[in-house]
Amino acid sequence: MNLTDNFLIAMPSLADPNFHGTVTYVCAHNEDGAMGIVINRSLEIELGEVLAHLGIEVQNGDMRRAPVLQGGPVQTERGFVIHEPCGTWDSVLQISDAIAIATSHDILHSMAAGKGPNRAVVALGYAGWGAGQLEREVLDNAWLTTQADSSIIFDVALDERWEQAARMLGVDPSRLMGEAGHS
Repeated sequence: MNLTDNFLIAMPSLADPNFHGTVTYVCAHNEDGAMGIVINRSLEIELGEVLAHLGIEVQNGDMRRAPVLQGGPVQTERGFVIHEPCGTWDSVLQISDAIAIATSHDILHSMAAGKGPNRAVVALGYAGWGAGQLEREVLDNAWLTTQADSSIIFDVALDERWEQAARMLGVDPSRLMGEAGHS
């Protein structure tokens, strides 16, 4: 099972407050574990505040007001930029043909100058799983999984991402149960 470039859609039974009601974009998944970014929770800060803290002058007013996502409970002071196209910034992990994640300041400088990627979201923190942990959680019915769709990451309103991701599977979110059935 390799869930890289997939969404993890939290089942209603997932009680962990870090993940209840979330959609997580899986950026890397291998035998050592997994790493993802929660894409539907906003922090109470705007990107302009983060950039000002870093000493980066913003020339793009829309970017100044962009939300910053709560990417997960691990290293909440560390920033991640999910973007497309992939580009050639200093520290980029290509996730799919179109989507990458960057952690270097040069992408933020480019974005602030209006020369960044076509579409991007910025998150602080990430979600991480040790070897075999995510696989167990999927088998325990904590998550639904589906191939990621960039329109959900970049275009759908934050409060609609969970429902839209579930609908990609043909699931009516209002009919999801908190308990799994096993035969």
